[in-house]
Amino acid sequence: MTTTADRTSSSYTPIEARRYRRMMAALVAAGVATFAELYAIQSVLPDLARSMDVGASDAALTVSAATTGLAVGVFGWTWLADRIGRLPAMRWAVLGAVVLGVLGSLAPDLVVLLPLRFLSGMALGAVPVLAVAYVHEVLTGWRAAAAAAAYISGTTVGGAAGRLVAGPLAPVLGWRGALLAVSAVSLLAALVFLALAPATPRPAGAPGPQLSRIRAALSRSALLRLYLQALLLTGCFVAVYNFLGFRLETAPFGFDAAAVSLIFLTYGAGTVTARLAGRWLPRIGFARTTLIGMAAMLAGLVLLLADNVAALLAGLVLFTGGFFIAHAAAAATTGSAAHPDYRSQAGAVYNTCFYLGSGLGGWLLGLAFDHAGWPVLTLFAVALLLAAAALPTATLLRVRMAEGRTHGCH
Repeated sequence: MTTTADRTSSSYTPIEARRYRRMMAALVAAGVATFAELYAIQSVLPDLARSMDVGASDAALTVSAATTGLAVGVFGWTWLADRIGRLPAMRWAVLGAVVLGVLGSLAPDLVVLLPLRFLSGMALGAVPVLAVAYVHEVLTGWRAAAAAAAYISGTTVGGAAGRLVAGPLAPVLGWRGALLAVSAVSLLAALVFLALAPATPRPAGAPGPQLSRIRAALSRSALLRLYLQALLLTGCFVAVYNFLGFRLETAPFGFDAAAVSLIFLTYGAGTVTARLAGRWLPRIGFARTTLIGMAAMLAGLVLLLADNVAALLAGLVLFTGGFFIAHAAAAATTGSAAHPDYRSQAGAVYNTCFYLGSGLGGWLLGLAFDHAGWPVLTLFAVALLLAAAALPTATLLRVRMAEGRTHGCH
């Protein structure tokens, strides 16, 4: 357990303190740059669907294309990072994604937009897959866990900022102009990241063939459970945010696009709870931390069925906050549980599952929404959530059984 003494140790020099603060600020900026670009389009999906004369699930493919591209690109980035370093790879990725984001906002139709979104996702893949491993190159112990949680907090700020910029601007500038504004925000955050991120020694070379390290990252059952949890939870989470805007524009709500975009203020709950996860992990462990998050998600899904705005918003806060508890706990645990030789590859597999879940769940649950409405989408989301909750529950039961056997020996 981390104590106050640990945090105020004399070994924590002013230079280390300054390095730690720069790392925290840089990671928040990286999260903003990445996720503002990735998810801003989510807040303009109804406007995009009307502009291009497509259905809700087809419009949601613009989100799925980017997250699928991210999932596909992560292993290429781990290979490159082994040769040029994790920080340089992240720098190139963030800047490349901003350029592709600008091109995507100018796409004339879905046929052009989807490939550009896919490429943008591939570029963005470097940041989530390398961020946690980069943290462990610079920091250790509780500082590494706190910095990893700070990065997740940055992703919530970026996700909310992108949506909150794009949503209100879409009625004025159209969805294209709104996305161009988000690209400007992402560029500013990218410049902050480039200026503040502490450098690490360039790698002397890859510690073994990439394929063998991927196999090593797939060989531990504890890591496999984290990967599967990411796949299930993210499919549930992204589907809710993809299609809630469509629901809120219809009766009994009838909100306009600017009002709908305000729901993304609930991402602030994730900013807070991701930090809480970083504090809870060393105190109560991964399984308990994650199950708290999943219980909040389940309660949120139930409240999201309401036609009352206050109940719906409360549900969205619970759902969002709970997701980021579970995600921050899993991301930090993946980084600490993996051996340094294959830590990047473990992060890559985790992110592949995370964004495949986003792409597949965010589209497939949309088919349920198109054909049967919000209650059926909720039913599928609950099924994914319960399947994910079985994983940390099994871990907790094994720990308790092991503790029981240990006590029985005395």
